[in-house]
Amino acid sequence: MIQKIFVIVFLYTVSLFQLSLASEWLRFRGENGQGISPNTVPINWSEKKNMKWKCKLPGPGSSSPVISKGKVFVTCFSGVNEGQQDTSRLLRHVLCINKEDGSIVWEDKIKATQPEDPYRGFLTEHGYASNTPVIDSGMLFVYLGKSGIHAYDLNGKKLWSKNLGTGSTRRKWGSAASPIVVGDNLVVSAAEESLAVYGLDPTTGKQNWISEGDSLEMAYATPVMLMSKEGRADLVLPVPGEIWGMNPESGKLRWYTSTNITGNISPSPVIGNETVYVFGGYPSLRRCAVRIDGARGEISEKAMLWEDNQSTYVPTPVLVNERLYWASDTGYACCADAKSGKMLFRERLDTRAKGSRGKPFYAGAVSAGGKIYAVSRWGGTFVFEAKPDFELLAHNKIEEDNSQFHGTPAISDGQLFLRSDKFLYCISE
Repeated sequence: MIQKIFVIVFLYTVSLFQLSLASEWLRFRGENGQGISPNTVPINWSEKKNMKWKCKLPGPGSSSPVISKGKVFVTCFSGVNEGQQDTSRLLRHVLCINKEDGSIVWEDKIKATQPEDPYRGFLTEHGYASNTPVIDSGMLFVYLGKSGIHAYDLNGKKLWSKNLGTGSTRRKWGSAASPIVVGDNLVVSAAEESLAVYGLDPTTGKQNWISEGDSLEMAYATPVMLMSKEGRADLVLPVPGEIWGMNPESGKLRWYTSTNITGNISPSPVIGNETVYVFGGYPSLRRCAVRIDGARGEISEKAMLWEDNQSTYVPTPVLVNERLYWASDTGYACCADAKSGKMLFRERLDTRAKGSRGKPFYAGAVSAGGKIYAVSRWGGTFVFEAKPDFELLAHNKIEEDNSQFHGTPAISDGQLFLRSDKFLYCISE
């Protein structure tokens, strides 16, 4: 009898967890930043098909939506134009949007801490709202680079704010990494602002720990968690030339390994089977797979499963059925075997569009219902099968929106949420 009760409670707990995964999208790229949803979402859409609603945004941004309890949260910026040196009117907007009808529930406007990096060069590619918020325990955390980290309840009440540095690295490209919550710590990579990763108390903003290092310059990735077979949690962060495994409770380095991925690293790590997959680098693009296996200290070269130059610059891949899928910065749909690194396909995608310029993909790939969704900057969203042979299922364009689509999609309750520089869209059958 006791065994039956245990099984019933276990199954109920599992079903609640699965339900939560289906409806909540709490951080950049969803659960542990891996871009995978148990949902099935529409394959085809347009202005007249499967578009439930669209919400006009007060400005552009590269951040992704996050979703909880029937609310969608997204950030934007306004008050500057390309080439403008004066950023005194720069504002960040934190928006809460009704998931059901797309209406704005609340908005907070935050005046930028000055001086900000001028709106020129590579900064214009992604702007001043690149960090995706994170939701945990009924609180919303928004990192705005030099303008600090801000905590709200989901009804819009400001709980606390904290400055994490106002510096700039040499290139002045602006902030990029998104905050995450791990156990009792709100983890924020302020690599651009203070060459540091912080662990904060989510309730008060009090600093629990800080991990500093010059190697954080050019490290734009969002950290993810790696769980060992023994249940140890490591905070994984790639930096130029290395991968770090940190203790999320103290910020101290547990392990590290060298790579040939140098220059700026923008894609976030991908995790699977105690292996870390890292993409990026500049001017030479690289990718690698490293088996961690509960290691400590310096990891030997033997742990490197494979490494080559068939990589991508900004978009983060997704790992499905032991295969890595991504849309590259050069405009190709790619698939590789995760164990060997062997490329299974590399197919050109038609990303052409009026006004298109620069690299065709910024958003990371996501997976839903055995399909891969890759959002291009100008040329629409491509949907293809999560199989070893390339099969394009759909190429969806929202013709009336000629702005850029930088944000990685969010998925909730069978709905796909896309953000452009002009609108947030809810795609639903």
